[in-house]
Amino acid sequence: MCGIVGYVGARPASEVVISGLKRLEYRGYDSAGVALASDGGVEWRKRQGKISNLEESIAEQPLPDAPSAIGHTRWATHGAPTDANSHPHVAGRIAIVHNGIIENYARLRAEFDGTEFASDTDSEVAAHLLNREVEQGRSLTEAMQAVVGRLEGAFTLVAMDAQDPDRIVAARRNSPLVVGIGQDENFLASDVAAFIEYTRDAVELGQDQIVEITRDGVNVVDFDGAPAETNAFRVDWDLAAAEKQGYDWFMRKEIFEQPKAVADTLLGRLNERGELVLDELHIRPEELRRINKIIIVACGTAFYAGMVAKYAIEHWVRVACEVELASEFRYRDPIVDANTLVVAVSQSGETADTLMALRHAREQGSRVIAICNTNGATIPRESDAVIYTHAGPEIGVASTKGFTTQLVACYLLGLYLAQVRGMKYGDEIAAVLGELERMPQLIQGMLDKAPEVYELADRLKETQSMLFLGRHVGYPAALEGALKLKELAYIHAEGFAAGELKHGPIALVNEGIPIFVVVPPAGRDQLRDKVIANISEVRARGARTIVLAEERDEEAREHAAAFWALPHVSTLLQPLVAIIPLQLFACEMATRMGHDVDQPRNLAKSVTVE
Repeated sequence: MCGIVGYVGARPASEVVISGLKRLEYRGYDSAGVALASDGGVEWRKRQGKISNLEESIAEQPLPDAPSAIGHTRWATHGAPTDANSHPHVAGRIAIVHNGIIENYARLRAEFDGTEFASDTDSEVAAHLLNREVEQGRSLTEAMQAVVGRLEGAFTLVAMDAQDPDRIVAARRNSPLVVGIGQDENFLASDVAAFIEYTRDAVELGQDQIVEITRDGVNVVDFDGAPAETNAFRVDWDLAAAEKQGYDWFMRKEIFEQPKAVADTLLGRLNERGELVLDELHIRPEELRRINKIIIVACGTAFYAGMVAKYAIEHWVRVACEVELASEFRYRDPIVDANTLVVAVSQSGETADTLMALRHAREQGSRVIAICNTNGATIPRESDAVIYTHAGPEIGVASTKGFTTQLVACYLLGLYLAQVRGMKYGDEIAAVLGELERMPQLIQGMLDKAPEVYELADRLKETQSMLFLGRHVGYPAALEGALKLKELAYIHAEGFAAGELKHGPIALVNEGIPIFVVVPPAGRDQLRDKVIANISEVRARGARTIVLAEERDEEAREHAAAFWALPHVSTLLQPLVAIIPLQLFACEMATRMGHDVDQPRNLAKSVTVE
């Protein structure tokens, strides 16, 4: 959940690290700090709050030049977000930064009876353990090997020794870490965004590996000290993609990037025979034909993408499909076997709950396909196959283009399974793909209507409760719209299946409450008529209805206090266009309420601890 940066090279080390931390602040922004070696000791600065507070501290007390530095931006787990609990943590000649949770920290801390600890965190004990090892004559790498074998939980641990300032050593278990390879300089970070300004060449670290970086090279071993295999890759986006480019928020920029993101996710999916191909999907067709159950595991926004996928997969493939919150999956003793296909959906590829779910599935013999946006991440690496979404960097904590590209990837998976299993003819698959290829243009059309969405946000910015209704795939779209509003505007927002309205939620309806309603498109007339009836029911009780329906749906327009016109699309694809105004609305509501849209309170981009 936290962001980590390490650097060894000829540049001003603290400046490189702080620059990287700014690009990782979406991972946590409770506090930040940096440490470096100077005159045989450790110099550090750390402050509660955002990185700007740390920069003010350094401006008041400048840091010396040094060949290496480590830094951290925190999302608090153990210990409140205070200066003392901020990272780095220092013990003797050792400084460390840590992402994750050390579950046995209390037992380890008891070994230092009589030692005064400076923080309430689980992390600080790692600094004391490492310092004890180096004081006994071990190198920092040897010390790291000795310590990680004793740690329980998930962690990325990065350390420096003040008496060996040209070297940084790090270890990872169930928490992200990537190496950046430069010319006479090398980097460590939780995300390639931290060093993309300097290099696009990277190395992904595997599970239970230790890496040592110096100016001249990188050495990777496993926790036992044996040489470890690594996988080098080149980042397929550049610094410009990670900058705001004139937008007030990264999130707003990412909303407007969705036409390109969707188009990129669709690139190269047809071969010369007109067949759908998923080049990353290295599972034999005969294995996919044996599948008799599909389970999608995901969290948050990705879970709602999975809900849409369930409708599409069951309709196209005619195989039972379940959607499960990854955090609940392995704890309910799920029935999975070699004929079960598990689909793990995660934008970052590091979501802890989803990672644990896929590991449980593989232990039971299931095949696992990842849907992910991050090359080199743990989830795709540990899956049998992966569909990359090619959305580019998503910096805003609230996911937007991550959601739409996950939808596209889920549609592609459903169509591919239908093709492999002979459930759809080639022309039927081509028709759906043709409609998907028109989606970037249709999404752009929705973005062009942003001013009318912003106008409504201005009128509703004092509202403290809103409801969202939908049927069929409109239901997960409603849930996602409500989630965006909760994440960004901090107001009560709930999504419901419209058919459940009279089973309890209608009690929340009072005079003037805004209710957003996603109306099914033409072709689903029975469902559409039922939703129109739901709109009438809430209007009769004084609700202010904001209706998302096809532009030609005059009946729906008549029932609307505000009407957002959607283009005509197939029912299963409607969430791709319906979600756009809901994203814009949440972003603008938060902006007009004076909130930080990119870094909403208490949230971080990637949840890397359970």
